[in-house]
Amino acid sequence: MAYTKPETIALHGGSHRADPTAGSVAVPIHQTTSFQFQDTGHASRLFALQELGNIYSRIMNPTCDALETRVAALEGGVAALALGSGQAASTFCVLNLCEAGDNIVSSTNIYGGTWNLFANTLKQFGIEVRFVDPADPAAFRKASDDRTRCWYGETLPNPKLEVFPIAEVAAMGREMGIPLIMDNTAAPIICKPLELGAAVVMHSTTKWIGGHGTSIGGIVIDGGNFDWEAWGDRFPTLNKPDPSYHGAVWTQAVKPLGPIAYIIRMRTCLLRDIGAPMAPFNAFMFIQGLETLPLRVERHNENAVKVAKYLAGHPKVAKVIHPSLATGEAARRAATLKGGYGSLLGFELKAGVEAGKSFIEKLKMFYHVANIGDARSLAIHPATTTHSQLSVEEQAMAGVTPGYVRLSIGIEHIDDILADLEQALA
Repeated sequence: MAYTKPETIALHGGSHRADPTAGSVAVPIHQTTSFQFQDTGHASRLFALQELGNIYSRIMNPTCDALETRVAALEGGVAALALGSGQAASTFCVLNLCEAGDNIVSSTNIYGGTWNLFANTLKQFGIEVRFVDPADPAAFRKASDDRTRCWYGETLPNPKLEVFPIAEVAAMGREMGIPLIMDNTAAPIICKPLELGAAVVMHSTTKWIGGHGTSIGGIVIDGGNFDWEAWGDRFPTLNKPDPSYHGAVWTQAVKPLGPIAYIIRMRTCLLRDIGAPMAPFNAFMFIQGLETLPLRVERHNENAVKVAKYLAGHPKVAKVIHPSLATGEAARRAATLKGGYGSLLGFELKAGVEAGKSFIEKLKMFYHVANIGDARSLAIHPATTTHSQLSVEEQAMAGVTPGYVRLSIGIEHIDDILADLEQALA
C-alpha cells in the first residue's frame, strides 16, 4: 500500500513492517559490525552491486536502512543515505560530484558551519564555492561555468529565515544541467524540495527529525529525478569509469536497480573510504523522533507564529524576523510553505547587544544551547557562537547582526513560552 500523507508515512513508510525473525513492530537495533553471507556467490553479487544487501555496518545496516527508506518516502525520493552528522551530509553532497578544479554555487543564506565548510575546508580539496544572494535567482546562473557541478541552498535558512526560491533556481539549473541540492533541515513536512525541482535533499537529523536533542546524525535523499547521464561531461564522477570500484560507470552500473546512481556512489565510495556512518542506535532514536514529527511540527509552527506576533508588538523589541511577518517578495516565497512557517525566529532589542545577552541569561525555561529543532524551546546569540568563525562581512551576508537573538520555539504550552519571554524582557 502506497501512503501519501506525512502522518502515515512517518509511522509506516519505508522498508520495515515487522522483524521477519521475531516479529517485533519496533525497528530492531542491529548493533553489529558485519553480516553473514549466504554463500560465496551471494558475497560476490553484493560486492559487484548485482544485488543490494548488507556487508559491513560502515556502509549499510538494517536499522539505518529502515530510517533511510522512511525518510526517502517522506521526502518523495528514491533512496537515502544516513550519515554521522548533518555536516557529513553537506560534505558528501558536494564531494560526490566534485573533483579538484570544480566549483559549486551556494546561497549566502546558510548555516555558519556550512559556510565555513564551503568557504575554507573545501579549498583544501581544490573545490571552489561561489556565494550568491538568492534574492536574485538569476545570480546562480551568472556565477556558473562548465566546471560548476551543483547549486546549494537552505529551504528556510538559519538564521536569515527568508525562504529559498527553490522552483525558480531548480528550473534554471535543469536548463543548464546543474542539479539543485537543498538543505531542508528547518522545514520538514512544510516543504518538499524534490516536488519543486530540487535533485537532492539533505537534513541534519539531529534537529527536528530527532526532535529530542539526544543524537547526532544527517541524511541525504536522492530524488531520482535528475538525468546525470544526459549531462555526461558535467558529471565525470558518475559518468566516467571509477578506478576505486573496478572501473564502474555509476550511471550504467546501477541502471537495473533504478535511478540511484548518485546515492549509490555516495554509499559505496565516499562512505566506504571516508567513513562517517550513522550509528545503528542513533538511527533507532531518529526513527522514534520521525514517528511524531508531523505532530510536533504542527505545534512548533503554531507556537512560533504566536511568539512572532507577541515580540513584534513588544515595546523593547526593535525587529522580529520570521517568515509569517515577511513582506514583498519574501512573503510570496514564504507562502510556498505548506502548513506553517517554521519554528525558528530571530529578533533584536532596541537596547542593543548587551540587552540581548542579558535577555538570554534571564531566561528560565528556554535552554541556552547550540542546537535547533528540539521539542524544548532554545535560545542563542549567533554572532558569538554558531557564526563566530565568520568575518563581520560574512555574518552580515548570512543575516547575522551583532544584536541578533535566535529562538527555536518548542512544543511547550504557549502561555508558558510567552511568560518566560516576558519575564526575561522585563
